[in-house]
Amino acid sequence: MLEAGRMRIVMPVVGTIAILISAPGCGPGAGKDTAAVRLRVTRDFGAVAVTETAVTKVPASETAMRLLAREAQLKTRYGGGFVQCVKDLCGGRRGGRNYDWFYFVNGVEAPKGAAATRVRANDSIWWDLRDWSVAERVPAVVGQFPEPFRHGPGVPGRLPTRIECADVKDAACGAVRQALGREDVGDGVAPLRATAAGESLRIIVGTWEQIGAERALVVLEDGPAASGIYARPQDRGRAIALLDPAGRTVRTLGPGGGLVAATRVGEDPPVWVVTGTDAAGVLAAARALEPQVLRRRYAVAVDSGGPVGLPLEAAR
Repeated sequence: MLEAGRMRIVMPVVGTIAILISAPGCGPGAGKDTAAVRLRVTRDFGAVAVTETAVTKVPASETAMRLLAREAQLKTRYGGGFVQCVKDLCGGRRGGRNYDWFYFVNGVEAPKGAAATRVRANDSIWWDLRDWSVAERVPAVVGQFPEPFRHGPGVPGRLPTRIECADVKDAACGAVRQALGREDVGDGVAPLRATAAGESLRIIVGTWEQIGAERALVVLEDGPAASGIYARPQDRGRAIALLDPAGRTVRTLGPGGGLVAATRVGEDPPVWVVTGTDAAGVLAAARALEPQVLRRRYAVAVDSGGPVGLPLEAAR
């Protein structure tokens, strides 16, 4: 089990597999602001839905823990500070691997325990029971899009969104701008490495060869333990290895392969990446920026077969 001081979004977990399964694609969508709080509970990197609901009456003092407890049966540990079980899905070891409950607020790993995390109107709270044997931390995910762009990355106030493109005139850059525009977010497009004024949420767009040297992105080449992303660019970005929860390569994307993912460096705002092995792959990734495609996924790879959630084994 993780040490309490290291559980950034945690709550212990895993056990059996049965329970209230929602139909894929059902549940509350992004929609316009309603002041409702969206609560999602899944297992195995979002591959299996447990429950999903919109909570319209949330007390001003509500926390992520109390919200979950009002909507599902819980068992907790450490004086009620960490989730052990939701229904009959419990933390622990299975097949020699470690599983626990983790949660995200608006697509970002929560920085503290759920009992201390206040819930705001329009927040999206996602609990997931997953294998953390390879990646203890997953600092950001794409599966709550259009968050964190619409309401901010788990902190009061929305940050401006900055689309940074290796080529501001190419089709992929335009497709990303249009995708964010459809969600009423996106404050501007800038060339990659242009000087930014103030703190912002960045979406970096380009082939890996063009953008891979960015400080926030170099960790992808070190694998999921460093980036929280179960994909690793290879051969100067001309290939992208797609990994399973154990960090093993299952498939490798070649020409036309794309990736949509999010990560974070320290306490900086999360950074999203829309990349690929070539221009066609970047465009395919840009076209995957849709709530219904990204929903419940930690990251998404795209090739001629269409989008697939990562890690691969969890998406089967």
